[in-house]
This record gives sequence, structure tokens and C-alpha cells, in this order.
Amino acid sequence: MLEPGLTLVTRFILVGFTTEPHLRMALFVLFLVSYSLILTATGIFLDPRLHTPMYFFVGSLSFLDIWYSSVYTSWILSDCVTKSKVMFYVSCAAQFFFSAGFPYSECFLLAALAYDRYVAICNPLLYASAMPRKLCFQLVAGSYAAGFANAIMHRGDTLRLRFCRDVTINHYFCDAPPLVKMACDDTWVYELILASVIDCNVVATIVLILGSYTAIGVAILCIHSATGWRQAFSTCSDHLVSVTLFYGSILFMYSRPSSQHTPEWDKVGALFYTVVNPLVNPMIYSLHNKDVKETLRKPLGEPQHLSE
Repeated sequence: MLEPGLTLVTRFILVGFTTEPHLRMALFVLFLVSYSLILTATGIFLDPRLHTPMYFFVGSLSFLDIWYSSVYTSWILSDCVTKSKVMFYVSCAAQFFFSAGFPYSECFLLAALAYDRYVAICNPLLYASAMPRKLCFQLVAGSYAAGFANAIMHRGDTLRLRFCRDVTINHYFCDAPPLVKMACDDTWVYELILASVIDCNVVATIVLILGSYTAIGVAILCIHSATGWRQAFSTCSDHLVSVTLFYGSILFMYSRPSSQHTPEWDKVGALFYTVVNPLVNPMIYSLHNKDVKETLRKPLGEPQHLSE
């Protein structure tokens, strides 16, 4: 039997970005264009002609970004054109699971990309043999496995919370901070566990990334030509920018106590890793990349020799 003040939750009410009709239509156009650009831009790195291990990892990241943005953008677009704000409990649980699984997976995938950069710079002559296709598949599969293993634990802890009668979520998707605010339970232990899980995953992957770049830094110091320095910088700069954007937004969102969360800033912070990051990632990785530019210039099926 339910305790007084509690209710069996079967649905939630998502407020979305705004309730202003004219702003909703403007946001619909903005997010539709952004989503179309994400699908188009990420498709570049799925091109079979980009076949080196480096592009395999970037293609895997692009594939993740497509699903990543689809979890959120599809609901945002629906919210902008329909009056219904209802999201059923099962839908919220599914969205919450994937919205946890994809960011965790990206943490580990970015660490795998850092290792790939390390091998490319520190052992360029042995790059092909040191990064065989089997190892690449194992690193990507391991990233997804670790990410969704954490998501299962994350989802289970969150959805065991008991909610009061007010089931209005002042957000555009089911996320931990607004769900915690709705809980009738004492959430101190839950917040501690959540922060510990997130921090352990973030710290572990950051340590791996920093370890790779420490070795890269030592290798770069041994390079005495300006051309070598430029090539090393070109190889690493795109990944470093992507890591900064992703981890910065994640830490901003989930490393603060619930008392410091406000709906407006939560929406802005979440927007960076749900829409902005998947949108800019393809631009970051292709900005100074001659192989990608050659792929765009040549029709599919035409032979092409990529630089190693």
C-alpha cells in the first residue's frame, strides 16, 4: 500500500524548452536543421573509403552521435509541434537508459581515440600493425559494453526513487537532476552514489586520456622539425577540442549538488552534450583533414589513397 502523499507514477509531464507558441515553432526549425546537419555531417565518417583505424574510431563516434542526438531531438521536435506534454513512465525509463548509456559510452570511446592518437604519433611506422581491425572492434565494443553497464546501474538506482503527486519535469527529457527534485525520499545517498559513479567513470577515462597525451607530449619533445610539430598538433587538436566540450558539459551538469541546479541552466547545460556536441564533432574532425576533404570531392566508388 502506498504511503500518504505518494502515488503510483505512470506518466510524467515534460515542460520542454518553452510554452511560448512562437518560440516553439522557431525552436522546431532550429532543431530540425541541426538534426539534419548532424545526420549529414556524421555520415561523412561512415564512408568506407576512410578505412584507417583513426577514421574507424571517428566513424564509431559519429555513429554514436547519430543515436545520441536521436534520443533527444526526436522528442524535442515532437514537443514543439504537439500540445501533449505527457511522457509515459516506460518511455521515460527507456529515454533515461539511453541518455545515460550513450554519454558513458562516449567517455570510453574518447579514451580509445586518445590511445589511437598515442600509437599514431609515438609509433607511426608500426601504426597499422599496432592497431589491427580486431583491436579496433574490441575497443569500440568495450566502450559500448562499459557505457551501458553503467547505464543499467544508473537507471535502476534512479527509477527506484518514490515520487510525489507532482510529476511535472521542468526539462526537455527525462534526466537525473529534475527527477531527483520530484522525489519524496531523502536523496542524499542516491546523489552520493550517482556522483561517485559519474566521477569514477569520468576520472578513469580522463586518466587514460591524460596518460596517452603525456606520452604524446614526451614524443613531441623529441621531434625537431616544424613539419613534425604541425602534423602532431593536427592529429591531436581535434580530439582535444572534442574532449573539452564533452567533459566540460558533463561535469557542469552532474558534478554539482541538486541544490545548485536550476531548470534554465540545466536545459542549457544539457543542450551542449545532447545537440551541440554531436553537431560540432564532425566539423572538428574534418576542419583540417585533407582525407575528408578529398572524400567529399570525389564520388563514391572512385579509388582514393588516404594518408596514413
